[in-house]
Amino acid sequence: MDRSDILTLIKVTYRQDEIGQQIPLYTKKEVFCDVTSVSRAEWYDAGRNGFNPDFRFVINRYDYEGETECEFNGTRYGIYRTYFGRTDDLELYVQKKAGIDNGTC
Repeated sequence: MDRSDILTLIKVTYRQDEIGQQIPLYTKKEVFCDVTSVSRAEWYDAGRNGFNPDFRFVINRYDYEGETECEFNGTRYGIYRTYFGRTDDLELYVQKKAGIDNGTC
C-alpha cells in the first residue's frame, strides 16, 4: 500500500471565554496516508444514512486519536466513519459537510 500522501488530522476542543462562549481550539497533526475513492457499496450505504462520502484514507491506526476532521489538498472534511482492519491499518471515511470551517485554523 502506497502511503505517500499527507493527511492532516484535526482535533477540535473547546474552551470557554470570559463571557461563556465556547471557542474552538484546533490541534493539527500530519500523517502519511493512502487515498482512494469510496467503494460503490460504501457510497450507496452512506447515502442511505444521509452522508455524501468523498474519500477513503488509510492510515496507521496508532496515528489516530479520535479526530473528527481532517484536511487534504487544502480542503477540510468531516470524518463520519472509521474502520479498523486486521492489520495496523485504519480506514477513515470522509465527507465535505456544512459547519466545517474551510479557512485557516
